[in-house]
Amino acid sequence: MSLHRSDLLFPRPGPSPERKFREKEKKQLTLGFGLYTVLLQPAGAHSLRRDKKTPTKMLSTQCLPCCTVIVLVLFELALAQYEHLGYPPGYPDPEQEHYIAPQLSPDTPRIQLRLAGDKRKHNEGRVEVFYNNEWGTVCDDDFTIHAAQVVCRELGYLEAISWSPSSKYGKGQGPIWFDNLHCTGKEKTLALCPSNGIGVSDCKHSEDVGVVCSDKRIPGFKFVNTLPNHVENLDIQVEDVRIRAILSSYRKRIPVTEGYVEVKDGGKWKQICNTEWTQLDSRVICGMFGFPGERKYNARVYKMFARRKKPTYWDYAVNCTGNEAHLSSCKLGQASSLKLNGTCAGGLPVVVSCVPGRDFAPTSMTGFRKAFRQEQPLVRLRGGAIVGEGRVEVLKNGEWGTICDDNWNLLSATVVCRELGFGTAIEALSGGRLGQGMGPVHMNEVQCTGFEKSITECVFNKEALGCSHEEDAAVRCNVPSMGFQQSLRLSGGRNPHEGRVEVLVERNGSLVWGTVCSESWGTMEAMVVCRQLGLGFASNAFQETWYWPGEVSADNVVMSGVRCSGTEMSLSHCLHHGAHLSCAKGGGRNAAGVSCSETAPDLVLNPQVVEQTTYMEDRPMFMLQCAHEEECLSSTANQVPANSYRRLLRFSSQIHNNGQSDFRPKAGRHSWVWHDCHRHYHSMEVFTLYDLFSLNGTKVAEGHKASFCLEDSECDEGIEKRYECANFGDQGITVGCWDTYRHDIDCQWVDITDIKPGDYIFQIVINPNYEVPESDYTNNIMKCRCRYDGHRVWMYSCHNGGSLSTENEQTFPGLLNNQVTHR
Repeated sequence: MSLHRSDLLFPRPGPSPERKFREKEKKQLTLGFGLYTVLLQPAGAHSLRRDKKTPTKMLSTQCLPCCTVIVLVLFELALAQYEHLGYPPGYPDPEQEHYIAPQLSPDTPRIQLRLAGDKRKHNEGRVEVFYNNEWGTVCDDDFTIHAAQVVCRELGYLEAISWSPSSKYGKGQGPIWFDNLHCTGKEKTLALCPSNGIGVSDCKHSEDVGVVCSDKRIPGFKFVNTLPNHVENLDIQVEDVRIRAILSSYRKRIPVTEGYVEVKDGGKWKQICNTEWTQLDSRVICGMFGFPGERKYNARVYKMFARRKKPTYWDYAVNCTGNEAHLSSCKLGQASSLKLNGTCAGGLPVVVSCVPGRDFAPTSMTGFRKAFRQEQPLVRLRGGAIVGEGRVEVLKNGEWGTICDDNWNLLSATVVCRELGFGTAIEALSGGRLGQGMGPVHMNEVQCTGFEKSITECVFNKEALGCSHEEDAAVRCNVPSMGFQQSLRLSGGRNPHEGRVEVLVERNGSLVWGTVCSESWGTMEAMVVCRQLGLGFASNAFQETWYWPGEVSADNVVMSGVRCSGTEMSLSHCLHHGAHLSCAKGGGRNAAGVSCSETAPDLVLNPQVVEQTTYMEDRPMFMLQCAHEEECLSSTANQVPANSYRRLLRFSSQIHNNGQSDFRPKAGRHSWVWHDCHRHYHSMEVFTLYDLFSLNGTKVAEGHKASFCLEDSECDEGIEKRYECANFGDQGITVGCWDTYRHDIDCQWVDITDIKPGDYIFQIVINPNYEVPESDYTNNIMKCRCRYDGHRVWMYSCHNGGSLSTENEQTFPGLLNNQVTHR
């Protein structure tokens, strides 16, 4: 066997599938040339061992020529240099790691593990150990990621992501079974790691350790119960779970809402015996797959099917309380009493039938055309990249506000998800992880039982003292699998998050891949593509993709005229041409492309600053020449003498970045425009729009502001400024910072010289052309009531778009959100 330099540094535990494959090919090639294989020995050793009974002459005839050895060595090295490329087309993929149940010596203490406590995800929690008929915990002294690795793998997860000391998931009870663990990460059970000894500890439960495991399970994982008398105390540990549609009428539906509940254990899919199954168990399964509730089904049909095809049953029953977010959080039931022929006594395979939310009604893929709309009377999600995730906002007294993350957990998050028509929560997020809101904090220290119909029914502290928007709670919910990802792909990019957009469509009775026409392709369309692929937000939309070759067979345009509102779940839900395509540029090099990002900025105007800084000024034309050049005055200013005056409605704008990434102008500095009069660069020609409307919605005056100096004016405590436009510096707004356009700078006004005294609506729109992608465009608009009596002007009732109830918002004419048509 040849030795690589990497083998000397990191000895391999055994031959990998790739290694076996190369050795097999080497052997076949050697035999093909009629050669013998040779064991390469270290320097000074013989290539073949001499048998004392073998004559020297016979041995010499069997030795291979030196050239043969050289050929074999060169062949091995040639294969090694292509090892990173994987198998060529047509060869089988390398085998995945397959779980092998640990073989423990008789003197190894028998333990079982589970994850408990105040969870934010189902695959995390306080590490609890069952030993000597009692559950206990693990101390965080000397605990490392290697010990977490042992814990997660013993529970069937592929690996450990992180671990947490100091009872992050709450204090446990009972004995502290392990202290001062020193694991290498390769132990088969936590009981084999060196420690003070089981039950020997000087810790308190304030030092209980917790772990976060990966979402993925070990392929072929099989649960082995070593404590048959206490099986009901264990969390369910299986490789995977699914709902398998059985009836032909349900197999064609998307999403799958009814069928057998199957668990994958030991690499095989198995049904569950329904003798101990309850409605609470069904509730958990439906929630896992994105459905808010369960319903009855026709048991007679499934009974007939079970007679026709013999089921394969799992060894255990399931014991859920009904409010678990995932089956793995349910307790393992008693061992199933199976008959000799493999059927369960007096029972059939478990079947669930789930009720989908209104946005996921079952239908065929071709008939699904309903766009996703986030409209709920009491709760909503904002700032999320994909459907079913976002910052939680609740409506109270006609105003939307946020929830403080104190005590925020998976149980409360699941109530929100089910209320919105999704399934259970995948994760309960804290610390403003999905962006910060504006306005009041309506709820604090929320505590739910899990069965409430609305988050507003849960117990909570009405006094949100000390809570800021840095503590805004958010959720990620389970949503039904709609299969949208299979009909779209990115091709030719440098990484999976970018590339030419290619869609799968039906042409002449067969499915073909093709490109999307790039005419009118913009940020909103790119947002939908990134959401459909689960890649987050759009960071760029491209109308040329000559630098991304893509699949040659998919060069033809198959979709054109695409226009999206930005909220659709699939590109096919957007407006687009039907069978009659129209694309003058064609596809290929001119096809639409995107790049996606997990995070995005979110610009929000501070309405109080506008109210507090508004005033009126009469300014002579000779002091407005630069502003006139930049078209910051009304059209009547073109015909007036230099000694005349213009009446200006002036105010300050304080624009915050409450998102998750910095706001950067779309254009690079090489394309910024220098304005000699004001002596500055414009990185965005239209950054904000200022409009004045009459009460019937007619625009009577307008202004705009270019981003001539986009920078960090001030930041929240602990955040450093990154952008300063002086000396041709970088322009942008850092997360947690804001840029203030003072009332006394040019163009920070609306020219109201020609309007009459009266009541008006004042409106500001940030980033009106969607030039820069953001996580939430609904809050880019701000409205105020404005009163002008001919001598004075003042603003009141200023608010951001989406901050009021629909009824209150409708009292303000103009735009309801930032859905402008300047593109």
